[in-house]
Amino acid sequence: MKDDATALFRECPVHAVTPLLDLPALAKALGVGRVLLKDEGARPLGSFKALGGVYAGLRALARAAGVAVSALIAEAGKRALPELVCASDGNHGLAVSAAARLAGTRARVFLPEAVTAARIERIRAKGGEPVIVHGTYEDAVAAAARHARETGAILVADTSADPADPVVADVMAGYGIIAGEIREQVPAIPTHLFLQAGVGGLAAAIADRLDGRVVVVEPEKAACVAAALAAGRIVTVPGDLATSAEMLSCGEASAPAMDVLRRRNASAIAVSEAELAEAPEYLRAHDGPSTTPSGACGLAGLRHAMANPASARALHLDAESIVLLIATERG
Repeated sequence: MKDDATALFRECPVHAVTPLLDLPALAKALGVGRVLLKDEGARPLGSFKALGGVYAGLRALARAAGVAVSALIAEAGKRALPELVCASDGNHGLAVSAAARLAGTRARVFLPEAVTAARIERIRAKGGEPVIVHGTYEDAVAAAARHARETGAILVADTSADPADPVVADVMAGYGIIAGEIREQVPAIPTHLFLQAGVGGLAAAIADRLDGRVVVVEPEKAACVAAALAAGRIVTVPGDLATSAEMLSCGEASAPAMDVLRRRNASAIAVSEAELAEAPEYLRAHDGPSTTPSGACGLAGLRHAMANPASARALHLDAESIVLLIATERG
C-alpha cells in the first residue's frame, strides 16, 4: 500500500465515500441555482477529521519507525513507538487517538475546558488520554507542544506557524480526499465554495483542489482567518472564543492554510451566534442531514450573504450560482 492519503483510506473497509447531496429545496429557499452538500457526518468517527488526524498520525509514526504506513499497521503492537500528542476541540483528538490505536501506541489529547463531556468520553473510548487545559484552544495548542518538547512525544498538530510544517501538510492531504471524492461525484461544477474554518485547514485543502470562488465562514467570536486575511499575517483574535460552533473556536489561523487561502483570493464572512444556532435546523427543514452549528457554518454564511444584496452582488451570487457546502460533522 502506498503512503498517500487516497491509497491508505481506499484500503480501509470502514472508509466509504461520503454522499454528495443535491438539495433543490435549499437552493430554492436561498435563491441560488443549486446547492451541493458533502455529508462528512457519514465518515467514520462522525466527521471529516477522521481523514486528517488519522493520516497525519500514522505518517508521523511511520517516519519515526522508518517503515511504510502499511507495515506500521500490519505490525501494530510489535515495536515500541512514541506517544502521539495533539491539541483539539474534540474531533481531531478523536482521530489522532484512532491513529495511535491502529499503530499500537498511546495518544494524549489536550483539550480546552469548554469541550463537552461527551466529546471527552469519545476520545477516552478510542484509547486517548484527555488532558483538560484551563483556557482556550490556543492554550491547549501551547500545552500540547510543550508536552511534546519535554517528553519526546510526536506532536500531530492541525495548525502551525511554519508554512512548510510536514505534519500539518499531511493533515491537509487527508482532508484533500474530500475534494477528490467531490470531483468524481459532482453533477455540476460549483461556482462557489462556502467553507467553514477553525484554523483554516479544511477550507485550504478544498480550495487547493477545487475551482470556484472561495468564501471562508467563521463565528464572529473566532474569526481568525478573516483577521489573518485582513492583516496579511497570522494574528491572535482576542477574547474567550466562546461559540456554539465548538469545532471552530480557534484564535489563530494556520500558516500553511493561509498560504493557500491567500493564493486563492478567498473572501471571509463572520456569522453571529444566532445565525449559527439557526443553520442546522434550517438545513434539516430543507432535506439536509443532521449536523451541528460547526457543521452548518458554511450554510450560515451562505444565508448571511444572500440576505444582504450588497454582499451577494460582491460575491457574484445569484439564481445561476452553484454552491458547494460541507456538513463537517454528524449532529
